[in-house]
Amino acid sequence: MKKVLAIVGPTAVGKTAMSIKLARQFQGEIISGDSMQVYRGLDIGTAKVTAAEKQGVVHHLIDVRNITERFSVADFVAEASRLIDEIIARDHLPIIVGGTGFYLQALLEGLELGGDQFESDKLRRQLMETVQQAGKAALYERLKKVDPKAAEQISPNNVRRVIRALEVYLKTGRRFSDQVNHPRRYDPLIIGLTTERQKLYARINQRVDLMMTRGLLEEARYLYDKGGNRLQAGKGIGYHEFYDYFENNIDLSTAVDNVKKDSRHYAKRQLTWFRNKTKPTWYDVIDCPDDVKRLQHDVEEWL
Repeated sequence: MKKVLAIVGPTAVGKTAMSIKLARQFQGEIISGDSMQVYRGLDIGTAKVTAAEKQGVVHHLIDVRNITERFSVADFVAEASRLIDEIIARDHLPIIVGGTGFYLQALLEGLELGGDQFESDKLRRQLMETVQQAGKAALYERLKKVDPKAAEQISPNNVRRVIRALEVYLKTGRRFSDQVNHPRRYDPLIIGLTTERQKLYARINQRVDLMMTRGLLEEARYLYDKGGNRLQAGKGIGYHEFYDYFENNIDLSTAVDNVKKDSRHYAKRQLTWFRNKTKPTWYDVIDCPDDVKRLQHDVEEWL
């Protein structure tokens, strides 16, 4: 099977730096597994790798969509699959790096995504109308009837995931909970980066402060002026928190604090997802120098 290295973990834990280090050591090319880095013009809030940071390492799936376009998990699987084949054909190592857990799960486990069903705006509007007219509980009850197993795994408050599960069923006739229909094509090594919780939160806060000095507010304003929450790109953490500030509902300090708070909560959700879904081997490359050596040794042994 095709070998694929994946580096996962919460925001601000050092995935970018470690991925470049490993890519240089093992002749790798990096595929971004981040749902926001695909968008052109959103560089600061997505912590997009800079030209200097790349150190000559080839990166893929960065700046491949305009902010007015959508990018679904089905798009990611299709494009990442193609890139993996091309990278292997060059005798290089594909390295997927990012914090969007469902992207990685869909790719590595061969989830059946029904082609472009997530782009079905008409169906999505109909499901959203159910929420607006009858409430999210009614939508959740609908999911429980057609796919009780998926309903057990999805929170009733996670309307986006409930809609996604219903879309799969309504478009394909197959239950979302049964969407593992393809044999595994890859031999993955999944590396998880982590560190002590309070240290991670401090790094997140510091990174947001640094982003502000680099122009995060201007980037958020640009996104707001283009449509804000009406765009898929506009819903990203680090951007939507400023919209109330632009509308004079909160002050700037509160908006920045909200970015930090939402980023910390997101990091916690990321850790939970990866622990439960992808089950990586964990390393603390921030506080434990021996973990860096162990990680490099484990990759070499796997290869």
